[in-house]
Amino acid sequence: MYSILIADDSMFMRMTLRRILQKAGYEIKAEAENGLQAVEKYKKYRPDLVTMDITMPIMEGIVAVKKIIQIDGDAKIIMCSAVGQKTLVTEAMRAGAKDFIVKPFQEERVLAAIQKLLP
Repeated sequence: MYSILIADDSMFMRMTLRRILQKAGYEIKAEAENGLQAVEKYKKYRPDLVTMDITMPIMEGIVAVKKIIQIDGDAKIIMCSAVGQKTLVTEAMRAGAKDFIVKPFQEERVLAAIQKLLP
């Protein structure tokens, strides 16, 4: 069973992703409310995959991606963005993110992105 870290400052978004992922058989290893927590929890738990919101307090998602990639160059990170953040998504991909999904989440799209990275 693959483990996933969900990083999003919105409790509703974390709950939505948790529900989708658990229903599909993934283990939620940890959740983070900001980028700094995401980096710390990545170090602690070493999940197979991270879903990372772009806009978060304390540390933005793109900065967190860069820090996680420094820790683990093979980290699998999927960015989560609101519609209209195309330049930020491009920046996130350059930072090391492997894919992105757009909010509001569509279950099929979330699972397709994860299944590409965790076959």
